[in-house]
Amino acid sequence: MEHYDFSMPVTEEQVRRLRVNDTVTLNGTLYGIRDATLIHMFDRGRRTRFDLRGHALIHTAPNVRWVGETQAAPTGYAPVCVGTTTSARMERFTQPVMREYGARIFIGKGGLGAGSLSAFKDLGGAYLAVIGGAAALETTWVEAIEDVDLDDLNPESLWKFRVRGFGPLLVAMDAHGGSLYTEVNAQARAKRAAALASLGVKNN
Repeated sequence: MEHYDFSMPVTEEQVRRLRVNDTVTLNGTLYGIRDATLIHMFDRGRRTRFDLRGHALIHTAPNVRWVGETQAAPTGYAPVCVGTTTSARMERFTQPVMREYGARIFIGKGGLGAGSLSAFKDLGGAYLAVIGGAAALETTWVEAIEDVDLDDLNPESLWKFRVRGFGPLLVAMDAHGGSLYTEVNAQARAKRAAALASLGVKNN
């Protein structure tokens, strides 16, 4: 297991070094994205002005407050709570956002599916897991909201965060076909089968 400190954006080569159970800390830019954002981008033909190439996307719809435009809050928004949401709902968008926009890393909770794992292998990507309930801690890693696009979808806008020491995050899916979720599922099924067998119950 290795730890990596990434200053964003990153290259395909950097991402392909990651293996399941490695840890990653991010610095620089992090983009927040969620269901409505992706639906508008890929189902309704909207485009973002942000350059997502080599960047990480966190599945979030943050709680923010309006404080007025200042040097510390150039968009007028200040982060109140930047927590992750369940990633599975956004499974179908992983490959398109990688292929069309060049995103490399996805951050969320609960993992992604086989289609995303295939996209990571083909295009060079990874999924970094966050423990549920850690939103308060995550928010301390966000220095500012630097910009926002598609803000009519607020809070499911496309957010540009400036982060420092965002992590460590666990590599749960990598570009080599590795998936912590697949491993855990297999182990759980094996334990279930063993428990049923010990009770004389057939495992169909």
